[in-house]
This record gives sequence, C-alpha cells and structure tokens, in this order.
Amino acid sequence: MKAVVIDGSAALGFLIPDEQAPGALAALDALDDGVPAFVTAHWRLEVANGLLTAERRKRITQADASEALQALFSLPIEIDEETARHVAGAITGVARQYRLTVYDAAYLELAMRRGATLATGDAALAKAAKAAGVRVLPA
Repeated sequence: MKAVVIDGSAALGFLIPDEQAPGALAALDALDDGVPAFVTAHWRLEVANGLLTAERRKRITQADASEALQALFSLPIEIDEETARHVAGAITGVARQYRLTVYDAAYLELAMRRGATLATGDAALAKAAKAAGVRVLPA
C-alpha cells in the first residue's frame, strides 16, 4: 500500500472498542508499518464529534474520549492542507457523481489525488470508492 486516507468512521473504528472493524484496525496497522497517512482538513472535528457523541450515549467515558483524542493526535497522520482548494471543483464533482456528502467526497477525492487506499467504515463511501477505482480497506 502506497498511502492510506483514513476517514472519521475508520478512526472511530480503532478508537471506540465497540466499533472496532477489520478495516479500521488495518489502517492502524498501516500506520505502524510506516505507510504515509492522510486526512482531510475537517477530520479532527469529525472524530472529536464522534467521540463526544459516544460519550453522551454512555459508550465511553469523558476520560476515554480525552485519552482517545490525545492518542489520535499523536499518530503520524498528515492533514491535507489542500482540501479547501478542491471544494469548488473536484470535491463537489465527486459528491455529485457518487451521490455523497461533500464531507465524504473530500475523503474520496483525497484518496484519488494521493493514489491512496481509503480506510472507511461507511458503506456508501466504500461503494463509491470502489466505483471510482480506489482500493478500500475492508470494513
């Protein structure tokens, strides 16, 4: 694998014990193996919101959420600074073509632009990625 794009669902999939999935754990293994990892500009907000939602639903504690954020932000993951520049063109086009939200299309566009594998737990995004010829880590 040349590189991996990790979406919010995949990150939550290796942070929240009851959401762990093979694709999410494979993304974490790729990081351990030194595979370059990329995320969109909104990724930290999405993951923090997912952790807060899990906390509010009593699936994790506040301490668990705080610890997960600290662990996540210490991983060798590069935030793609070009995401915003592609919103009006490529990202919106991908969203239209594959009937995705702009948020999800941003991950797909990033994987396409970087020639990367996509790690996602989102079925619609995984289906769109496969249709676009992007390799997807199993969910």
